[in-house]
Amino acid sequence: MKTLLMRTTMLAALLACTGFTSSAYALDDKQKQEIGAFIKEYLIAHPEIMLDVQDALQKKQEEARAGQASAAIAANKAEIFNGKDDITLGNPKGDVTVVEFFDYNCGYCRHALADMDTIVESDKNIRFVLKEFPILGPDSVAAHRVADAFRKLAPEKYSEFHHAVLGGSGRATEDSAIDAAVTLGVTEAAIRKEMADSPNDNSVKKTYLLAQDLGINGTPAYIVGDELISGAIGADALQDKIKKVRTSLQACGKSTC
Repeated sequence: MKTLLMRTTMLAALLACTGFTSSAYALDDKQKQEIGAFIKEYLIAHPEIMLDVQDALQKKQEEARAGQASAAIAANKAEIFNGKDDITLGNPKGDVTVVEFFDYNCGYCRHALADMDTIVESDKNIRFVLKEFPILGPDSVAAHRVADAFRKLAPEKYSEFHHAVLGGSGRATEDSAIDAAVTLGVTEAAIRKEMADSPNDNSVKKTYLLAQDLGINGTPAYIVGDELISGAIGADALQDKIKKVRTSLQACGKSTC
């Protein structure tokens, strides 16, 4: 039986003189069988190679998604960072903007609420944009409709409303969101009138389309600079991203040098 080295040499030779490197040659059935048997034998003897292949594939896919997201961010900057239907917390003139796509019924978004508070409270030069993205069923859509009406009627109290609904116990619904609005001084009648007179269907549709372009399919999702970040990665990790963008802005005037 040939040694592994001899087989490797044979494989290299076969590949060099067959259709793998030149269209002038093609593998015959016997060569295909020999190469197939060798590859199978080699992989059985060295299964760790499959992990390397899997890691390489995952890395390649992540790089492709990151490239797609970066291009989509560049093409949609105005809507991402300055959408007229979004709420800005923190410093409205901050040097770095964090955008969060969230759903009031997203458990991870609830955990991430403290991350937002930590960042806004500790960094007086951060601009934090909340982008309502109801994707978890009819209750979420209804709660976000109330939120949109509340934003239009009492934008100065939106942060309190946001904390009351997202930080509350139980599922967010139209009723629970209205209860939060009433507690903050906006009557149910006013909320329902605003919902009827100025529905948020178009703004939600724009957010859905924007998320589709960016490749966002879950919440929370963040944009910091020209990077899309999926999942509740925690305050420390977000602050690292912010620091990176801030350093680039100071060095070259762009979020990525």
